[in-house]
Amino acid sequence: MVKCEEVLRELSNFIDNDVKADLRAEIEAHLRTCHHCSVVADGVKKIVYIFADEKVFEIPSGYSERLHELIETHLK
Repeated sequence: MVKCEEVLRELSNFIDNDVKADLRAEIEAHLRTCHHCSVVADGVKKIVYIFADEKVFEIPSGYSERLHELIETHLK
């Protein structure tokens, strides 16, 4: 059985379907039982999906200013 470290190390290859069948099966079994790794894997898959989608998102007016204000407030 694979450990978290190996799952995280191979996650990109796993998502790209670039791992051997036995390792894929072990990673899939691990993801069914390890909440931390399954959350990380799900997040990475969503990021890949968003970037691969090529959609352009319009940022709401004033967002940048509000973001900078929020960052400055929390860094003080």
